[in-house]
Amino acid sequence: MDTKSTFSPAERTDLGDLWNRNSDEDLVCVDVHQETHDVKTFTFACPKGKRFAFEAGQYFLFDLDVEGEPESRCYSISSSPKRSNAFSVTVKRVAGGKISNWLHDSLTANAKVKANGPLGHFIRPNARKYLFLSGGSGITPLMAMVREIADTCEPSDVVFMHAARTPKDLIFRDELANLANRVKGLRLQFLPEVVSGEANWSGLTGRISAAYLKLAVPDIAERVVMCCGPAPFMAAARTISAELGVPPSNYIEESFDAAVIDDVDTPAVEQPATRRFQVEFSKQARKIEVAEEQTVLSCAKKAGVKLPSSCSNGVCGTCKSKLVSGSVEMKHNGGIRQREIDAGLFLPCCSKPLSDLVIDR
Repeated sequence: MDTKSTFSPAERTDLGDLWNRNSDEDLVCVDVHQETHDVKTFTFACPKGKRFAFEAGQYFLFDLDVEGEPESRCYSISSSPKRSNAFSVTVKRVAGGKISNWLHDSLTANAKVKANGPLGHFIRPNARKYLFLSGGSGITPLMAMVREIADTCEPSDVVFMHAARTPKDLIFRDELANLANRVKGLRLQFLPEVVSGEANWSGLTGRISAAYLKLAVPDIAERVVMCCGPAPFMAAARTISAELGVPPSNYIEESFDAAVIDDVDTPAVEQPATRRFQVEFSKQARKIEVAEEQTVLSCAKKAGVKLPSSCSNGVCGTCKSKLVSGSVEMKHNGGIRQREIDAGLFLPCCSKPLSDLVIDR
């Protein structure tokens, strides 16, 4: 891909410079590629020509302006970290999905966006043998890992099992087949749930099961399992892996659909030492009470207040909001920059109130 025409010489810096997630945020889309009928890959570069240092399995948090409203979403990097001049994310169009539909319909080459990253800890540990399990668009971080293995000619023993609704929904199908022909030690297992639109499909169909994985990966107990996909898929994979002897320490999964977990249960009887604060969401004209040991997001979710969220532990930054008044105790994990905190932004998912709050949501 030639991206030189996107930047003028005056905009470039020394190509040895690295993108700094604490100070850089501007990206330009340099390519849009149709992967399947409802999946596109978007490739981004730094307008100043800086390179990206990330690990396969990490993601970027995108801050987008959609129909005049700020929106934040996390997308895993699908490209190899060894190709550092740009990175790609691969997005599936979701029925009724505000952001995925906007990206598919509106984001074009040369468009500029803002993002924070790389973030996340879904990193491949050093191991002799792996099993990559992916469902649907959960293939993206695992694809980055396979591309890295191919780029580095790393000796590998990888079984890559990818599940999808139908054969036409198998993202990166052709590229994976080509990689399997070139990378010794990479074995593919495609598992469409049903055969539709491909009458000559010769492989198995259905959903993952203990019987299937025992047959496809008889040495699964000796492998590090890396899993990403929809919550039901990962729940099944987690259970099956345990049944087949995979130690918990060798099962690693990634998901942006983490459930909100209360920091503490609200006591049935109010305790004298527990303070409660009023939290107002100004745009929704809603007010709720939040105890001093509860997070703002957990109580907002219980009360039906609409707040975007993903990780619920201060990593992704999806719930980033403007704090109009009041103060909080925030313990984040990299999902917000210091300059954003200085500008009055905070993460409700990892913040406990220290006073009454007014939030611009």
